[in-house]
Amino acid sequence: MKPIAFLLTFLLCWGCFSKTEGQINDLVFLNGETHVDIPFDYENNFIVIKLMFNDIFPLKFIFDTGAENTILTKREITDLFQIDYQKRFTIYGADLSQNLYAYLVRGISFRIGDLRASQRSILVLEEDYFQFDEFSGIDIHGILGADFFRRFIVRINYYKQVITLYDPSTFQLPKGRFTEVPLEMHRSKPYLVTSIRLNNDTTIQSKLLMDTGASIALLLYTDTDPRLKIPEKVIRSVLGRGLGGVIYGYLGRVRTMSFSEHAFNEVLTNFQELPIVEDSTYMNNRNGIIGNQLLDRFNLIIDYVHNRVFLQPNPYYKKKFEFDRSGLFITASGPSLSKFIVFDIVPSSPSDKAGIVSGDEIKSVNGVPTTFFKLQDLMYKFRGKLGKRVRLVIVRNGEKIKKEFKLEDII
Repeated sequence: MKPIAFLLTFLLCWGCFSKTEGQINDLVFLNGETHVDIPFDYENNFIVIKLMFNDIFPLKFIFDTGAENTILTKREITDLFQIDYQKRFTIYGADLSQNLYAYLVRGISFRIGDLRASQRSILVLEEDYFQFDEFSGIDIHGILGADFFRRFIVRINYYKQVITLYDPSTFQLPKGRFTEVPLEMHRSKPYLVTSIRLNNDTTIQSKLLMDTGASIALLLYTDTDPRLKIPEKVIRSVLGRGLGGVIYGYLGRVRTMSFSEHAFNEVLTNFQELPIVEDSTYMNNRNGIIGNQLLDRFNLIIDYVHNRVFLQPNPYYKKKFEFDRSGLFITASGPSLSKFIVFDIVPSSPSDKAGIVSGDEIKSVNGVPTTFFKLQDLMYKFRGKLGKRVRLVIVRNGEKIKKEFKLEDII
């Protein structure tokens, strides 16, 4: 089972936030140190940070290096605080052409552990276009973008689930074997040049956005280079959920993806064709995205001041790039996000052959009611051992139906 991945980089403003570049950067380490540690939860391949909004309201945000600005997706929160909306902006939807809307608000404060931020300007979506809770199974209220952390050196330890923000003037590289790799910074977002070897042995130099707001491993835009051909062995797939809509494309593998001294084989890769838009400056001529399913193999240190990243392999470094073996795309709903509905199915997959259809509600898995599961738990079960038998009870049009299939490699 595969929850629908989110590609948060699809929140693209028409230069809407450039005027807030001069906002007061009142960021204070309350511990009196030159660095601050921020614990996070790593859920469904997302970095989830807990914070206090305006000192009293606990919220959860995605830590997103691929987003230029901090965004509140739940407008009802600022409505509750009776916060004034300064200006209304037009933003791109998931198809990069649909017009959606957000508001600028000022004077917001955050408390994240021992870090306090005051007088911040953020964007508030007019509606919850992401529907993040439903499509990820995580209760999320917003996105913490680069405007928040670009003045620091940022260390992301996926293994220990801790982010450390360092004062650049006192930073010293921690002990251990790190590889230094140059980055290009564009609008406070980090880009890495990689070498990608396709299945037809074509090798391409590709510029990729390092995006902790994407739960995927690798995404390639097929229209950015004529050599970026979709492999023969792919599945038509839901790639993710972006701003204002579901994103469709193809899922396959590239033979090798490498940068510096690091190389990865048989990388799960999403392939997408983007429409041509008039203002494409935000794309920065990039060929795609590196997401958390690849980044989480490293202890990362992103130096926004000197345009570089330090990489140290962690215990996840050699894990295989696995796709689920059921073919199910699931959404979560209900008060505790424990109602699971089939959103889509991979054609000719085990679940498709078993007769499961979109709209079916999954009530139990191998005799265990799904009320005991999170979406992440189901995801783990459906990535089980090859050939494992799975028994489901589903509800369709008010009728309970039993289904059964065996897990198979799909891609």
